Amino acid sequence: MSLSPSPRQLLLGAILVATSLIATTTLAEEPRSRLDVQAEAQLDVIPDRATLSARLWERTPAIAQRDDTANDPDALREARDRLETRAATLIRTLEEAGLEREAIGAGSLNVQPEYLPGERHGGDDRETLVRTRLERPFRVEIEDLERLPLLLDALTEAGVDALDGVTYDLADRDAATDEALVQALERARRKAELMAETLGVSLGAVTGIAETRPPVYAPRMMAMSADARESAPQAEYRPGTITIEAGVSVSWEIEPQP
Repeated sequence: MSLSPSPRQLLLGAILVATSLIATTTLAEEPRSRLDVQAEAQLDVIPDRATLSARLWERTPAIAQRDDTANDPDALREARDRLETRAATLIRTLEEAGLEREAIGAGSLNVQPEYLPGERHGGDDRETLVRTRLERPFRVEIEDLERLPLLLDALTEAGVDALDGVTYDLADRDAATDEALVQALERARRKAELMAETLGVSLGAVTGIAETRPPVYAPRMMAMSADARESAPQAEYRPGTITIEAGVSVSWEIEPQP
């Protein structure tokens, strides 16, 4: 007479079969050898546009600091009228130099007090004087760098009070950062091929890619003294280059060469 296996025996048999399959799968998925490579690239690009930053300001007369005279409305109005007249002249001068109105940015009016030491009145007592400074910032966008000296001369002719410098930039930043990343990846592959050939192995599929240094683009700034702007040689206006760095880490499977 044959006996049917009990539920306990069936469960035990299933566990043994499953254990055998797991062991076989584990052996089949044993990690393969790999090659990890890190590489960096440095891309030097020549800027193709620039921004000039300048400021105009006017001041009210300095008077003794008193609550009833610290803000003379007539003096403020006169200073603002002078400032707006000079701002209009600046814009007109830049337009006459060939710049489009859309390329000239005039910032909002900034008003702030300035405190000055006055005369001594015996002992260590010194009266404090106060005046108000009214300032307008300007930004000039230049898409043709060959015109930079001409526009600097136009700013000088308009009598700017401060020329804060030149910021060099790129019209297409994304293309430059993409190129830096591509160069880093190409360098990683060249390194991997050289290492594999030297060690007598073959490169397989790529198993992992990561950035170790994301490409960062930063406009290049060149400071410029307002006092020296008239005597600065044209060579000083040359933009030089902007450096973009990128870094990657790439992993390949490797196999012994046949």
